[in-house]
Amino acid sequence: MTSLNHTVFSHTVFHLLGIPGLEDQHIWISIPYFISYVITLLGNSLLICIIFTKRSLHEPMYLFLCMLAGADVVLCTCTVPQALAIFWFHAGEISLDRCITQVFFLSLTCIFESGILVVMAFDRYIAICYPLRYTTILTHTLIWKICVIDLLRSYGTIFPMIFLLKRLTFCKSNILPNTACKEIVLARVSCDDIRVNIWYGIFVLMSTVVLDTVLIFISYVLILCAVFHMPSQEAHQKALNTCGSHICVIILFYGPGIFSVLTQRFGHHISPHIHVLLANIYILIPPMLNPIIYGIMTKQIQEQVFHAFFIKQK
Repeated sequence: MTSLNHTVFSHTVFHLLGIPGLEDQHIWISIPYFISYVITLLGNSLLICIIFTKRSLHEPMYLFLCMLAGADVVLCTCTVPQALAIFWFHAGEISLDRCITQVFFLSLTCIFESGILVVMAFDRYIAICYPLRYTTILTHTLIWKICVIDLLRSYGTIFPMIFLLKRLTFCKSNILPNTACKEIVLARVSCDDIRVNIWYGIFVLMSTVVLDTVLIFISYVLILCAVFHMPSQEAHQKALNTCGSHICVIILFYGPGIFSVLTQRFGHHISPHIHVLLANIYILIPPMLNPIIYGIMTKQIQEQVFHAFFIKQK
């Protein structure tokens, strides 16, 4: 009997390609990336600053919006500087530990944002259905408890995913055809069986994004029932206007996000650059547009921005 000793090699350094197939266009692609990132940082930072400094905005709706803006900044900062480094300096080298850390923060932030959008739907339900009890139900203490619970849910959901990634042996290739480390992209360069990773990824999708979408849908069904029982048309319009910005943000977040995740996991015949572009649209567009949507559609924020930039100049 012959015994064989196999030393399994596992890569500890990876190389991110950027957008595969469009390498010669990287410098041009970097322009909308950079502009989107700057707008995201400025818009969300301004929103956070205005909400924190104006006591009139220390209401549940604006505090949740502040959390969403903070999460948007983290989401973009997790990936966009890395992508720009690849586009401008061909600096795609990344260690396994950094790669897994990026997967952790990217996934954690996405789940946290999804949870905040659910809470914001609940906030609109309370505001419309129980306006007189709004501030007594959603106290500041409860709001921060909700924030902590959302963070713990996100961490508890992502921790097993990171554990499943760290157990893999990456001996196939150290080339990652993406602008950032993604869980399924990293798992696919492993030479181990990744069926557990795939099924846990589906579980995460179902237990967070899909469940959250159902809860938001239920909240808005209850809101619409309450609105249509209101006596006047003016009351109808006012109630629906308070939900308009939130609905736009929900569509922006879940639409590209779900489509991107599904194409990553099941769209094997789609061109690699389409996969990467879809994933980047999900990370770039919602964080950039969220403060703009709330700035345009929320009168109180409009007034504070106008006061900050124009009244002081006079």
